[in-house]
Amino acid sequence: MSRIVRAAAIQISPVLGDDGSGTARKVCQSIRDAAERGVKLAVFPETFVPYYPYFSFIQPAFRFGGEHLALYERAVVIPGPVTGMVAEAARETGMVVVLGVNERDHGTLYNTQIVFDATGEILLRRRKITPTYHERMVWGQGDGAGLKVVDSAVGRIGALACWEHYNPLARYALMTQHEEIHCAQFPGSLVGQIFADQMEVTIRHHALESGCFVVNATGWLTDEQISQVAGDPALEGPLRGGCFTAIVSPEGKLLGAPLTEGEGMVIADLDFALITKRKRMMDSVGHYARPELLSLLVDRRPARTVHAYGPGAELGGMEILP
Repeated sequence: MSRIVRAAAIQISPVLGDDGSGTARKVCQSIRDAAERGVKLAVFPETFVPYYPYFSFIQPAFRFGGEHLALYERAVVIPGPVTGMVAEAARETGMVVVLGVNERDHGTLYNTQIVFDATGEILLRRRKITPTYHERMVWGQGDGAGLKVVDSAVGRIGALACWEHYNPLARYALMTQHEEIHCAQFPGSLVGQIFADQMEVTIRHHALESGCFVVNATGWLTDEQISQVAGDPALEGPLRGGCFTAIVSPEGKLLGAPLTEGEGMVIADLDFALITKRKRMMDSVGHYARPELLSLLVDRRPARTVHAYGPGAELGGMEILP
């Protein structure tokens, strides 16, 4: 008998102007709302807590220092109050939750994806390996330690953020680990319709190539929030459109109508029999692969700034080598 998991891709707007706790509370309420509809996996947008740094897309770097510092103050420490709140909501509802946050690690911010199991345990904390374009002024780079698939209460989960999906080797690193559900996150309310069109192509192609389900969540800004972030009507255009919250089957089929405007959830039942059906035809890391011709080298060691040699050097951030 095939396994069926009910999943939700959640399109949602942040709470701007507070210390970030309002957005976290909104996440927890959405988890509970989804649970009432039988959802067992919920995926939220990219760096949703406290909010995606939209300011960096429309302002030159020398002008957004104040907003960047404010993001530092509101960013998420792992573990910390925000992860504790979300873990409790996941545990209460028995739900697996994939959440994007701005993570603060001392003096650096990271674009981080967190996978909470249905027990509330953090199964994965991964950092976007290469921030895109304007994002390079906001976040540090991740490393290969996060390019892994984890076993959860709903199956084997992999995750990438936004244009990481344009890195075919990053995607293949997850595919080789036989992900069953791929959780994708994009900011939304950015660039315009072309971004939504590109997103659809990207997530449908990954579903086909990996032979897995893709649950993709994008954020949403209200008209009032767009005005607040832009501060100038001439800058509002780049903060509209670009939303495509959707769920895709291993055959590349959209499971339900995608959400391109407003807040809401796209909910679908994921029938794992479709994974086998697709991979029987084309398993890109199995019978359709040619490893003697083409293979992938992945360095999953965490990046470290210090390598300490010798016994007894118990220092944070150090790799102790004999």
